Amino acid sequence: MTGLTDVAGLWVGHHQRVGDGWLTGVTVVLAPPGGAVAGVDVRGGGPGTRETDVLEPRNLVDRVHAVVLAGGSAYGLAAAQGVMERLADAGVGFGVGAAPGEVVPIVPAAVLYDLGRGGEFRATPNAEFGAAAVDAASAGPVAQGTVGAGTGAVTGAGEVLGALKGGVGSASTVLADGTTVAALAVVNAAGSTVDPRTGGLYGSWSGLDDEFAGLRDPDPGELSAALAAARQAAQPFHTTLGVVATDATLTKAQCQKLAGVAHDGMARAIRPVHSMFDGDTVFALATCAGAAPEPRAFNGVLAAGADAFSRAVAHGMLAATGSGGFRSYRDVFPSAVREWKGA
Repeated sequence: MTGLTDVAGLWVGHHQRVGDGWLTGVTVVLAPPGGAVAGVDVRGGGPGTRETDVLEPRNLVDRVHAVVLAGGSAYGLAAAQGVMERLADAGVGFGVGAAPGEVVPIVPAAVLYDLGRGGEFRATPNAEFGAAAVDAASAGPVAQGTVGAGTGAVTGAGEVLGALKGGVGSASTVLADGTTVAALAVVNAAGSTVDPRTGGLYGSWSGLDDEFAGLRDPDPGELSAALAAARQAAQPFHTTLGVVATDATLTKAQCQKLAGVAHDGMARAIRPVHSMFDGDTVFALATCAGAAPEPRAFNGVLAAGADAFSRAVAHGMLAATGSGGFRSYRDVFPSAVREWKGA
């Protein structure tokens, strides 16, 4: 299982710009035709979001057509406009008029802080980024690492191990009843994803079977060097974003619960989490291709969603590549990944 697109009907696209002052991007998740039931849970102290109120279970609209995750802090919310335009041109959206094209695409969005990491403070995603991410979207394996919204992502600034490059990660699983549950995380946290006692990734503890086989704690010398070289970042602002999804048939309230439990997975993989300097936000999507789970089965979906999010955080760290003057986990701890089959 490779990631979020293992939930049939979901497409993922990235667009980014690197160089000449730029280090930022956008990731879009496209719902199947007709949309997906959705929920959201915002827990960070400094969120930047759009169209999250519409996902409250008491409100009218029960399906979304895309979710946008973007760099650029509040400036990056402009990327959602480009996604809306692409969807509207295709006639996709919530019908508000008699004619087929009279629709309003429902496109919730959330942003992370990466301002200035490429050199130019105002080099931020706009509507063209969102449109390009839609054009790049596919149902194929999710590109991970320093791509899309994860292009300028950084973790652990100011923590004992110092800053490491973050990025996009994704993971999935199939439950015994055939239900697919998956997550995509954009890892850009004020906290750390690395255990300072061992140098291991917290998120790898949730790995399935041999998912992280060959990954090991780094050599003591590498850990000592990382601790000695830790530096404070110039600014503390961050935010981890994500989407957790399933093909089960869920209500809006159940999607809201799934988004909330995914934050448990975030908390297992990032420490500390949900700080006043993060706008941590997770969306949940249900494509409703499968059956509606009874309460015990729904518990299984929730547990799998939390674990998938933890695993996605680990994959984002492992797939990231150094850029913007920030080193990646693999740069700092090469011995940890030497025998890992995913490296």
